[in-house]
Amino acid sequence: MHITSLAPHLAPPAADALSAEMKDIAAAASATLDQLLAPVAGPRGRVMEAMRYSALDGGKRFRPFLVVASSDLFDVPRASSLRVAAALEMIHCYSLIHDDLPAMDNADLRRGRASNHKAFGEAVAILAGDGLLTYAFEVLAAPATHPNAEVRLRLIGELARGAGVDGMVGGQMLDISDHRAQFDMAGISELQRLKTGALIRFGCRAGAILAQAPYDALTALDKYALDMGLAFQVADDILDVTTSTEALGKPSAQDEDNDKATFVRMLGLERARAFAQELVESACAHLDVFGSRGAMLAEAARFSVNRSS
Repeated sequence: MHITSLAPHLAPPAADALSAEMKDIAAAASATLDQLLAPVAGPRGRVMEAMRYSALDGGKRFRPFLVVASSDLFDVPRASSLRVAAALEMIHCYSLIHDDLPAMDNADLRRGRASNHKAFGEAVAILAGDGLLTYAFEVLAAPATHPNAEVRLRLIGELARGAGVDGMVGGQMLDISDHRAQFDMAGISELQRLKTGALIRFGCRAGAILAQAPYDALTALDKYALDMGLAFQVADDILDVTTSTEALGKPSAQDEDNDKATFVRMLGLERARAFAQELVESACAHLDVFGSRGAMLAEAARFSVNRSS
């Protein structure tokens, strides 16, 4: 089946429609996480409490939104896409817990409240991150996520790659490298493609994987994700120097304080903003094959660079 047959004519969503959809998906993803991360009695309960603390503390749930929105392109049942969305959010939350540790960013604040190690201590925080990381793959492996074992295996493989040395972990290694201050544009782009972009890329690809969609559909979503993920990080660099700690809900100006190369330092503020917009327009162009059905993802790309936190 050609991909355009999947794209009925739908009215493009306005920004307020995107906001409403993001809130609905965030609430559904949070409910799924709440169910999956049920409290545990006894001594083990402390680590589950710490896992819930970080996984259920709000946030935009942008990555879960991408999973569900990409899945909706192909009418994948929400019961499946929300489980994948929850697994991806577990990986994201684990990374935030570990990023905030004294050995990494040494951050006291996350999403407007005490970071996990400040609330539970370093040992429990490390275990909470480990717990979220490993449980994400248990969720993907369960038949409830998809009846086809080959689809589940592909999801596991792609998320493992996106979270590991060829993805987020590799990007984090570049981020703490002594050479970070000397990175050029290619170096910064590679760092962010791995550290931030790899999980965003999985979120966009997940819908096509769940649907066992045609190759051109997966390719279009992949190209969209690469451009949008980089734009998302450029916007993060801009927010880091233009927004207060209170508004961000986490420490601002950290990259500048640590003398790290960023898109803003490399390009200047206005050129960085223009670069982000160029990336967004390129991302949206890749969605043309979906017709108006891709409008929600296009609006999400614009949101990624116009957000305030």
